[in-house]
Amino acid sequence: MPIKIPAALPAYETLKQENVFVMTEARAEHQDIRPLQIAIVNLMPTTIDTEIQLLRLLGNTPIQVDVTLLRMGSHESRNAPPGHLERFYVTFEQVMHNRYDGLIITGAPVETLPFEEVDYWDELVSVIDYSHDHVWSTLHICWGAQAGLYRRYGIEKQQLPEKLFGIFPHKVHNPRNMLFRGFDDEFLAPQSRHTESIQETIRKHPALSVESESDDAGIFIVTAREGREIYVTGHLEYDPLTLDKEYRRDVAKGLPIRVPRNYYPDDDPARPPVVRWRAHAHLFFSNWINYVYQETPYDLATLE
Repeated sequence: MPIKIPAALPAYETLKQENVFVMTEARAEHQDIRPLQIAIVNLMPTTIDTEIQLLRLLGNTPIQVDVTLLRMGSHESRNAPPGHLERFYVTFEQVMHNRYDGLIITGAPVETLPFEEVDYWDELVSVIDYSHDHVWSTLHICWGAQAGLYRRYGIEKQQLPEKLFGIFPHKVHNPRNMLFRGFDDEFLAPQSRHTESIQETIRKHPALSVESESDDAGIFIVTAREGREIYVTGHLEYDPLTLDKEYRRDVAKGLPIRVPRNYYPDDDPARPPVVRWRAHAHLFFSNWINYVYQETPYDLATLE
């Protein structure tokens, strides 16, 4: 089954060309089913790229998904095309009385700032608090994971000695966890961050469970409330060239940046990267969607 998105959304044509099953709103009106309601808080500066990455993964399941794109009304984006957010996104105030099967909170380029200094922090706090009893399962990605762990459990973040940047092997602690059905014992995933939530605090917190980690990159996936809260420190959703674009952007700006590890053949940026995480990315998101589908009450009004 497809994801339902507006036909005018730039991601629609891209995904259609990739043979991802997408459905327009007009066609979806004739479907006699209860699709999953998934909201995405897109905080990434690469607005359209991030839409495509997440919608591609959400569209690779047999379950129809209705997607609501959320923006922070308290923040003026300088990166989205003019009028794009106003046309395709809604603010939290517009949906704060709705209930959702799932919610995704993305990363954001603000990780070196204290949380309270982010201009939309108060609004994001309202979204995180709202998700506790209005959303069945919330998936936090990168800085979104740090923000969720800080808001819910008071876990601080700290600066890394240098940017954690590249493709790293990660281990699965519990193969029976619903998120890791079909996973290998070890899998690869992209990381791109300057900070981390303090790992020892996470390990000692009785409400949190470390589900996957890396010898080189540290904790990768943390869960709470039996999967209703999921925190992912990296970027399984990244496209083949996302790290390449980040690397070349920083080089052009003269910023201190190392070649992303385990990404280019022989660590040579002149050679195209080899994608080695795509299958597990699709599997992870499919497992999450299946979990949400199986566990969410049919009537979202009864969700607690």
